[in-house]
Amino acid sequence: MSVSCGLECVLCVGCVRWAWKRLTYIGAYDSETWPPAAADDFRPVPRICQIIMAINEDDLANPKFAPPGLGYADIDAAGIVKRTTYADVGADCPPYIVYVDRRHNEVVLAVRGLNLVRNADYQVLMDNKLGKQMFDGGYVHYGLLRAAQFILEKETGTLRDLLRKQGPGCRLVFAGHSLGSGIAALMTILVVNNRKAFDDIPRSHIRCYALAPARCMSLNLAVKYADVIYSVVLQDDFLPRTPTPLEYIFGSIFCLPCLIFLVCLRDTFKQDKKKFKDPRRLYAPGRMYHIVERKFCRCGRYPPEVRTAIPVEGRFEHVVLSCSTTSDHALAWIERESIKALELMKENGNATTPPAQQKMEKLHSFQEEHKSALERAKTLEVPHAIDISEEENHVGVCPAPSSDTHSETTSEAKSAGRTSWDELVDKLFTRDEDGKLIVNRDMVAKEVAVE
Repeated sequence: MSVSCGLECVLCVGCVRWAWKRLTYIGAYDSETWPPAAADDFRPVPRICQIIMAINEDDLANPKFAPPGLGYADIDAAGIVKRTTYADVGADCPPYIVYVDRRHNEVVLAVRGLNLVRNADYQVLMDNKLGKQMFDGGYVHYGLLRAAQFILEKETGTLRDLLRKQGPGCRLVFAGHSLGSGIAALMTILVVNNRKAFDDIPRSHIRCYALAPARCMSLNLAVKYADVIYSVVLQDDFLPRTPTPLEYIFGSIFCLPCLIFLVCLRDTFKQDKKKFKDPRRLYAPGRMYHIVERKFCRCGRYPPEVRTAIPVEGRFEHVVLSCSTTSDHALAWIERESIKALELMKENGNATTPPAQQKMEKLHSFQEEHKSALERAKTLEVPHAIDISEEENHVGVCPAPSSDTHSETTSEAKSAGRTSWDELVDKLFTRDEDGKLIVNRDMVAKEVAVE
């Protein structure tokens, strides 16, 4: 009798301890050891938010969904080269916009997030019947990959012409929110490995901003492309933290609190080591920027601060049980809080403006941080982790794509050098008798068993 009572007490204490840790866990804990972000690096984020929001506007002179405050003051309506609608893209991808920012010398392709009332967006998510697809030495979401390929097939010529008009110093920027963030990140990977289609644009001139990012690629790819992909997460946002496949998350969007709680319960009993040893587990891409505005035992929102890192372990692995898990996913909130955070960073930086030499050392430290993250992934035996010798010279130069992942698909006989992204995917996949895509075994790295 006393033994059973003792076991019951131990069980109760264990359950109470788990409940306390889970209910008191807040998003700020994920990045508490990260250093603060620099204003110069975070400066484009509010402007990128506005460009994505402008996809929903028919006329920027008379906007219907303008963000509060200055609205679309940072966007030149004359710079909008192309705006697509669902009638243009069908069920292949969400609507997107092509925008030339002459003031910042950038060509931007931005993709909107999930529209809950459009079945077309759900079709992109559900197009993952073959599971997470092997690609570029890692795994990615198949439907998002096909959407990225569809957009590039249509817009490669347009983007290349705009880059030529802007000159050699122009940057190519991909951006997206939620569902669109995954598509933008995978477009970035495709372009980085096929830069000849864009007149050999340097890798350092390619950038992706993934806002409220979807978990769309395996850990080795998330770290490998951290120099070109920047993910922005607001406080407790559920999407970067939920490893459940995207098609299940948004397929049960109206019962999302129940799903988040079940995912939280499941991950509590799964060791972190097994999580990142799983080669098919998907993660939010690239370098992480975490906007923190709430702290433990404090009510309301506080002046936001931005922390940044290229984490390997602890990469937003814990779902936060918070009333703000869904509101923090909204693009309008991200835009507003990023403006506040940027203003605070500018105020704090004005007191002690660093000299040019210090700034160069900061840029150098970003490269060193990326190198350290790649080495850390290799040390932890992350499946298909990149050898640092393969990546040490990629920043700011234009090497040829790796022969084991991508091959150049541009030919002079094809529409004056237009790249066929279908041909690129065909090199990585083969088709069975029913016409379905299957992995090309010659391209697939050795499978790593999950412990």
